[in-house]
Amino acid sequence: MDLILALSKGRIFEDTLPLLEAAGITVTENPETSRKLILPTSDPGIRVLIVRASDVPTYVQHGAADFGVAGKDVLLEHGGEGLYQPVDLHIAKCRMSVATRAGFDYETAVRQGARLRVATKFTSIAREHFGKKGVHVDLIKLYGSMELAPLVGLSDAIVDVVSTGSTLRANNLVEVEEIMEISSRLVVNQAALKMKRARLQPIIEAFERASAAGAK
Repeated sequence: MDLILALSKGRIFEDTLPLLEAAGITVTENPETSRKLILPTSDPGIRVLIVRASDVPTYVQHGAADFGVAGKDVLLEHGGEGLYQPVDLHIAKCRMSVATRAGFDYETAVRQGARLRVATKFTSIAREHFGKKGVHVDLIKLYGSMELAPLVGLSDAIVDVVSTGSTLRANNLVEVEEIMEISSRLVVNQAALKMKRARLQPIIEAFERASAAGAK
């Protein structure tokens, strides 16, 4: 039985390559230079789908891919329905944070019960975070260039993934609160796990060993 793995371009793809190699699988084309959206591997029975990071859980949930790699942030927004999540791969690490313009008194605004306008594409995470704090927010859904929102007065704050913080600093924004640490996880379609267990299990175990070694 063939296997299909869903990956997104960029850091997750690059960080997943060593895990695949630990399972004896090499992706034979580079998604940055190839125009193909389905990439071959050294194993003729395994192919890689290149999809948007936010779409990985959907492809796996509905069985268009048997397994995939997705960030914790994406999985929380998706809800994780119909997905088996056997391994935290400890790759593509970053954090989910609240950021504001430099000079905006976030602590005072929160303490005084101000209603904050928050721009984010992670509306579920933001809603839960501010709800737990008892902070009233108006959420503004954006899909990109989050840093622009506070600069032009669209929002008081943003909730976004932060890696080095250099983009925030370049736009005169500061991290004011960390919500959670983020890493990427292996996700597996539950039906595929039953029907293709003999093919999937060795790969899952190889990923577990390689990620455990990398986390030390």
